[in-house]
Amino acid sequence: MSRDFELRQEVSNQMIDALREGVLSSPLPSQTILASLYSVSRTTIRYVLMSLLEKGILAKQGDNYIVIRVPTEEDKFLKLKTKRNDPKAIKKIETYFKAAIQSKVIKPGDQVSELWLAKNANVDIFSVREYLIQFSRFNLIKNLGRGKWQLVAFTPHYADKLFELREMLECHALNCFMNLPSSDVRWSKMKMLLQEHRTLRENISERFTDFSKLDHQFHSLILSAANNPFINDFIELISIIFNFHYQWDNRDLKTRNVLAVEEHLAILVKIVSQDDLGAITELKHHLSTAKKSLMNSIEIVTQS
Repeated sequence: MSRDFELRQEVSNQMIDALREGVLSSPLPSQTILASLYSVSRTTIRYVLMSLLEKGILAKQGDNYIVIRVPTEEDKFLKLKTKRNDPKAIKKIETYFKAAIQSKVIKPGDQVSELWLAKNANVDIFSVREYLIQFSRFNLIKNLGRGKWQLVAFTPHYADKLFELREMLECHALNCFMNLPSSDVRWSKMKMLLQEHRTLRENISERFTDFSKLDHQFHSLILSAANNPFINDFIELISIIFNFHYQWDNRDLKTRNVLAVEEHLAILVKIVSQDDLGAITELKHHLSTAKKSLMNSIEIVTQS
């Protein structure tokens, strides 16, 4: 079986699934849009549409393709190899999804469709679905079925449990960091971060939005010392949480970032001077401040 023929059957099966689940509705989008959604050529899409016409699933009405019956599992081609997902497409939808949340194009409580996300992120709908399934493990998005998803409201209870776990993991990781051999390159990286934080503090009024990048680097560097893939996954969760929630209300973003820079500096100085107890104490203080900020943000959003 040629690769082109296999690809056509594969896309046909995917489109049948999309029709069954309501991701695609009647009339179908244009061939150009379908080709973009499935990351294939228009020639492949024309083949798939002809196949669906022959099976009596679609009918031609002018320039449009109309759904005349809901396809079944029996309409699909059999014995196909599983298509590997495109990591680049997953990264594109991840970047778009986070940006949409930060810019409030998508807000908690909103319902979004896989098709809408695929169009806006310029990826295929199955990459969208794979990403959302991964994202949903954090219980921040709910699968409503038929290609629909809903962002879930953030609660104080969720925040409390998040920081309970965060303190345990980061304090453990910091203890691991303080016990790294002096030859480990991460000591040099920590010293560089200390200098970058000092530079940012000197220009904080104009550059306070630059803190988020340093924040991710700082906490990621600490957590890396644990050498634990499950803890590394937690870094992504933290990033999502703060983009997902803090961006709802940015009125005190500058104040929060100014305070956070000072708290980071206090931790960094203790780490670089190899003051184990002092570093842990300052880290716990910083996490306590972050938790209070998050709780206040939840309260503001709840009241608005």
